[in-house]
Amino acid sequence: MRVAALFSGGKDSTYAAYVAMQRGWDVTQLLSIIPEDRDSMLFHTPNLQLTPLQAETMRIPLIRETAAIGEDGELDALRRIFRRVDVDGVIVGAIASDYQHTRVNRIADEVGLRVFAPLWRRDPTQLVYDYLQAGFDIAFSSVSAEGLDASWLGRRWDDHVIQDLLHLQKTRGVHPCGEGGEFETLVLDAPPFEQSIEVVRATPDWRGTAGVWRVDEARLAPKPNRGS
Repeated sequence: MRVAALFSGGKDSTYAAYVAMQRGWDVTQLLSIIPEDRDSMLFHTPNLQLTPLQAETMRIPLIRETAAIGEDGELDALRRIFRRVDVDGVIVGAIASDYQHTRVNRIADEVGLRVFAPLWRRDPTQLVYDYLQAGFDIAFSSVSAEGLDASWLGRRWDDHVIQDLLHLQKTRGVHPCGEGGEFETLVLDAPPFEQSIEVVRATPDWRGTAGVWRVDEARLAPKPNRGS
């Protein structure tokens, strides 16, 4: 099975691509949409400048398209990028967003591609553990929900993070995987990465009730278990 993966560099799209690889599928390209709208409801926005670095360490070619503001502009970008690949289908990291799932499926159907969503309707309380157990190194790149303050920006996932997210799910209704737009993430290491991504310099930008962790400089570095 030859597939392309819709890829933002966040935990869900990276993990979905990893699941496809585990199934023995050939992930031939990563597809990254860069929305002009920083508040896009369809696409991930923080730190998209790092997707080329992630693609490099995964040794998978990256295709990028810029999306104009508005739903029509974003769907047109999706249509254009889907038409640039010759594959059996497209991998997406959607978990619970009907808005995203419906639109991606509609555009894929238009251009004759099948959509595979290996995380769709998975139990989010299990998924948060699955990411860690798979060896993913994840950082919060944005937060925008009650209960998530500036201290979460750049915070790395661990067992304490999971416990905090599950507590916020019970007390504030925060989706543990951020499917309600509560937060977005950046993957710094994962099993498909030949090298990890080292953040050299980053700027937390907190404004009122939400913030973004902007990575200003990053580089590839040897994984700890592979020597220097």
